[in-house]
Amino acid sequence: MQVQLLKSKIHRATVTDSQVEYEGSLTIDIDLIEKSGMVVYEKILCSNMANGARFETYVIPGQRGKKEIILNGAAAHLGAKGDRLTIMSFISMETDQAGAWKPTVLILDEVNNIKATRN
Repeated sequence: MQVQLLKSKIHRATVTDSQVEYEGSLTIDIDLIEKSGMVVYEKILCSNMANGARFETYVIPGQRGKKEIILNGAAAHLGAKGDRLTIMSFISMETDQAGAWKPTVLILDEVNNIKATRN
C-alpha cells in the first residue's frame, strides 16, 4: 500500500507580487525550488497564513536570487503582497518505507532568505 507524505515545504514565504492576468501557478525563486527539492511544474498545496486560504497550483521558476514568490492567475485572489505562505509538495511511497522518510523543510525570514533548513 502507498501513502502520501510531505516531500518538501517552504514555510513562511512572503508573497512579493501577484499577477491576476497570468495563466496560473506560483512563481518561486529557482534557488528556493532547488534547495527545497521541489520540481518545476510540480503540483503544490499552499496555505496562506494571513487569511487561511488553501489552494493547489504548480511551481514555475522565478529569477535566481530575486527571492520572488508571486501569486498568479486565480491564486492572486487568495492572497496579497506581504502575506506569508506555507508551500508544500508531496510524495507517494510504500508504507514500509515511510517510517524512515524525512521531508526537506526551508524556513524563510520576512524577505525570503533561508533562516533554517530541516531534513
